[in-house]
Amino acid sequence: MFAALEQAVLQTFDWLIGLDLEHLSVDGCWVKAPCGGDNTGANPSDRGKKGQKRSVLTEGHGLPIGVELAGANRHDSPLLRPRLEKLARFGFNLPEYIRVDLDAGYDSGVTRELLSELGCDWKISPKGTYIKINHTRRWKVERTNSWHTRGFGLLQVVLDRTGPAQDAWVHLAPTDATAGPQRQYR
Repeated sequence: MFAALEQAVLQTFDWLIGLDLEHLSVDGCWVKAPCGGDNTGANPSDRGKKGQKRSVLTEGHGLPIGVELAGANRHDSPLLRPRLEKLARFGFNLPEYIRVDLDAGYDSGVTRELLSELGCDWKISPKGTYIKINHTRRWKVERTNSWHTRGFGLLQVVLDRTGPAQDAWVHLAPTDATAGPQRQYR
């Protein structure tokens, strides 16, 4: 039900204002999951306590259009394909040119092959080089991750143990950002 609501809100937003699907950004963040359950694992940055990785795909304005949940101990690269495939489930007319901005965690041959297979151009931040986030297009996905973990209280800490309940909150959050009066676009 929440996935259908998210899809309806995004399609309405695309019809009224327009989604920028030519410039996509992908990033992930870790959140605590003290109760454990589905989509959780040992968090390497939190002394092995239970956590969840929330991998987010945003369009050019920073609106989340695909979120993938996994255990905190999963690498980002295997989660990339399911997120990019979420574009097709919305039934949008995709542009011919799609650019995907990624951080250094995605810098691998497997990622490059996947993006080439899907016909996407990419920009991956180089490993070992510091680049200010505001000099890249990735700041919008970083802002979205920050909003998810700080602005939408039910996503700060994962207390639901079942996958469907976790998915419900993740699908509900973008509808609040899209339909809410507090956010202005263009």
